[in-house]
Amino acid sequence: MPPEMRAVMTSVTAAGQRLSPAWHAALVRLALVWAVLLAVFVSDWAAMARQWWDISTYNHIVLIPAILGWLVWQRWPELERLEPKVWWPGLVPFAAAAFLWLLGAMSGLDIARQAAAVAMPGAVVPLLLGVRVTAGLLFPLAYMVFLVPVGEELENMLQMITAEITVALTHLSGIPAVIDGVFIDTPAGLFEVAEACSGVKFLIAMIAFGVLAANVCFVSWRRRVALMVACLVVPIVANGIRAWGTIYAAQFFGVEVAAGFDHIVYGWFFFAIVLALVIFGAWRFFDRQPSAPVIDAEALAASPLLGRLETRAVSGGKVLAALLLLLIVVRGWAYAADTLAAPLPRQIDLPAVPGWTRVDYTPRIWWEPRAEGAGHRLLGRYRDQQGRQVDVFVALYSRQGEGHEAGGFGQGALMPDSPWAWQAPGPAFGDGRSERLLGGGTAKRLAVTWYRNGSLLSGSNARLKLAVMANHLSFHVRPTTMLILSAEDTAQGPAEEAIRHFRASTGPLGPWMDRMTHVR
Repeated sequence: MPPEMRAVMTSVTAAGQRLSPAWHAALVRLALVWAVLLAVFVSDWAAMARQWWDISTYNHIVLIPAILGWLVWQRWPELERLEPKVWWPGLVPFAAAAFLWLLGAMSGLDIARQAAAVAMPGAVVPLLLGVRVTAGLLFPLAYMVFLVPVGEELENMLQMITAEITVALTHLSGIPAVIDGVFIDTPAGLFEVAEACSGVKFLIAMIAFGVLAANVCFVSWRRRVALMVACLVVPIVANGIRAWGTIYAAQFFGVEVAAGFDHIVYGWFFFAIVLALVIFGAWRFFDRQPSAPVIDAEALAASPLLGRLETRAVSGGKVLAALLLLLIVVRGWAYAADTLAAPLPRQIDLPAVPGWTRVDYTPRIWWEPRAEGAGHRLLGRYRDQQGRQVDVFVALYSRQGEGHEAGGFGQGALMPDSPWAWQAPGPAFGDGRSERLLGGGTAKRLAVTWYRNGSLLSGSNARLKLAVMANHLSFHVRPTTMLILSAEDTAQGPAEEAIRHFRASTGPLGPWMDRMTHVR
């Protein structure tokens, strides 16, 4: 065994030998509860682990568990001077985390399930170790939030920001360019600021790094805030500069050479360079002494506020029994709600619309929204006397949940792995979600999405999830309808005009969707 490893093992063994009986019992209970939570929610942890490993946006998360261990080890010399105590009010944050998991399980909202799966092990720390130990572990417990794979929801916004920065720099460098959403047309060719070029993965990693560095390297809150601002702004601006560099190089060396070089820089050097610049800029302002203790055990032990929060002692057995009961209730409730499914009609039809006629569906580039798990799907085309054409897609779901999510990732108007790419947000259509798509670099399509569940009519996936949660909490289930109206810009007029005329002909949209799907 290498000397360094022997030193670490010796240190760990010595720490274990000098544990007080109170710490020994508390850590055994904590390890037992964590093992149970991992077993009960293993599917959520497995799903997160796959995302950490398979999705480049979240690859940095594989380092977070080691960072958490190091943060606790930093604090251990002071923590072991405190006495761990069972604190029964800790059941409240644990119950809140369990309820969040329940809501996520009922609605198919993975981020809620995963956030709850991460929160529950953190929530049992105040319950089993007490408020004073928890105060000493406050930062590591808060840093656990970076275990949750979240951030891809920012892609479209960051695409737009990057595109605006890129076209501004392109104009400043004397290159003529026309921007249309996330597409930039230059003399060398048409460039797309795609999802992979949005910079979201570096922004998320920089935020995680910034929070860690702000705690470890700084004492002043002003300097901590300044570092976080840098970690937010610098990656976004640098990503815009990188995209501009690709376009600028393409004007002289060709698109293929510039794109190949960009992939090498983007994949290997970009984050390292940006991170080095931020560290170099912040280095001279570090104000925490390396030898200074991270927490003050004496101050925590003497804190009157923490003293007021402490309660009378409760046996560890009673607390563990309460935890087990909460887990049984939550899992049982989720299972019962998951078995609910609304009855669906045998078939649904695209109805007649005044002033419009059904015609063959023959798009220039095939477009068919994705609706996995739907009980019924319909796709058809209508044309009016002026030659305007509107494509109508309808999907009817008996329930919402895992594998049956109308607003889930990869579902809806934008077909994954197809010639179609997201271009920009579309014009407003009431509560509908409007987005512009570009097919093959030439076909421009507008798609507007609505969801119908009971009285709800909205294009917001969040509002749909809330409606489904409310239904399942009361063991009441309603079918969900997804409607997408879409059209392409043609010589007969823009897509927006065609969709607005079609909407005016259907009458009130909610009742029209209900009649079409025979829900009411």
